[in-house]
Amino acid sequence: MKKTDVLIIGGGPAGIVTAVTGKSSYPDKDFLLIRKEKQVVTPCGIPYIFGSLGSSDKDAVSDSVLTGPGVGLIIDEVVSVDKKNKVCKTAGGLECSFEKLVIATGSIPQVPAWLKGSGLENVFTISKSKAYLDEMLEKLQHLQKVVTIGGGFIGVEVSDEIVKLGKDVTIVEILPHVLGAAFDEKVVIKAEEILKSRGINLRTGVGIKEILGEKKVSSILLSNGEKLGADAVILSMGYSPNTGLAEKAGFKINEMGFIMVDEYMRTDTQGIFAVGDCAEKRDFITRAASGVMLASTATSEARIAGMNLYKLSAVKTFGGTISIFSTAIGETGFGVAGLTEKLAKEEGFDIVIGSFEGIDKHPKTLPGMHKQFVKLIVARESGVILGGEVIGGISTGELVNIIGLAIQNRMTVSSILTMQVGTHPLLTAPPTAYPFIKAAAIIAKKINPAG
Repeated sequence: MKKTDVLIIGGGPAGIVTAVTGKSSYPDKDFLLIRKEKQVVTPCGIPYIFGSLGSSDKDAVSDSVLTGPGVGLIIDEVVSVDKKNKVCKTAGGLECSFEKLVIATGSIPQVPAWLKGSGLENVFTISKSKAYLDEMLEKLQHLQKVVTIGGGFIGVEVSDEIVKLGKDVTIVEILPHVLGAAFDEKVVIKAEEILKSRGINLRTGVGIKEILGEKKVSSILLSNGEKLGADAVILSMGYSPNTGLAEKAGFKINEMGFIMVDEYMRTDTQGIFAVGDCAEKRDFITRAASGVMLASTATSEARIAGMNLYKLSAVKTFGGTISIFSTAIGETGFGVAGLTEKLAKEEGFDIVIGSFEGIDKHPKTLPGMHKQFVKLIVARESGVILGGEVIGGISTGELVNIIGLAIQNRMTVSSILTMQVGTHPLLTAPPTAYPFIKAAAIIAKKINPAG
């Protein structure tokens, strides 16, 4: 029987970061990671395999990220966990005992059981398997009409990449707008305008009823009775936590199907942790159970678990997901953190909204200048920032991260008004009209008109 101090099951971002952080925090301990994939890809980079990268090899993660810091690696599949005796078994016949265990089994694409025709040839999901993605990419080269079911981040990004190959691409989204679950209406309308300008067809406010064909896809039937021709269908209908192994082992699972954990990422069994898409999450602001699955959230949880494996720190805890999303369509970035205006109102918050549109370089005559729109959602009584949205250029991702940090630290409008920012003509908005600060100033005036 093999022995290790810390065993990590799963080779995605959560598993990798837990292993590396844990080894750095406890260098005298032996760390071993077991994953079933021979080679892993970066989940966030998967959509770009189909266009910008053109190959999964360019999105592959080197094993040296583990072996370099001294983490052991075994390619195999863990099929059972004996949490009482602290032993796991693999499909390859290996038995491994552990002192600490971290479950990082991730998530799997959802394929609704009711969807007839989902097993036809040329019906794909956005799997995290490199071998699957390689086969999918090869087949798509020879297919022309592609229909993506689901207009969330992954569906939009994959579609925007595939259209670069000269394909006829249509996104079908049951909500009134694509990205409608993440952004408020003004932002999604802008996103839809850009998608259409890039040649993508949008069918919103309608769902899929059935995929038609004999052996291969020939068309899809929409919920309104309309048929769309299709050579390929990509199901981007969300992901489910991959918790079969944990459930079989007797770990507590919450009502949404996630492994239950505390703020240190500990399960109900001493010495065993869970991180990433398979682990339970709560919203940072509302404290409601959350189904958010993001690599950024997963790696935050992983760092926390890695640091708390052998010694708990009261300040190194996971306080809930802030749901920081960002994406790019062409040269335009879209980002959101925390609550949207719609969600804040649904939750019952008394809010004040402020928005400002400026530029991301100065003067505006500089090459590559992009308009930058910032919207902030603030609690009226306290002035605490609850959420924010950004439309802009390549700086969008980092700006929405700053908004996320402000939310996490419960900063107020006054904090933003007094913040010091470094600016440069080629890199940032002008200090005289910094959209983040200007949006805060508009809110401050609404809260206290007398100034």
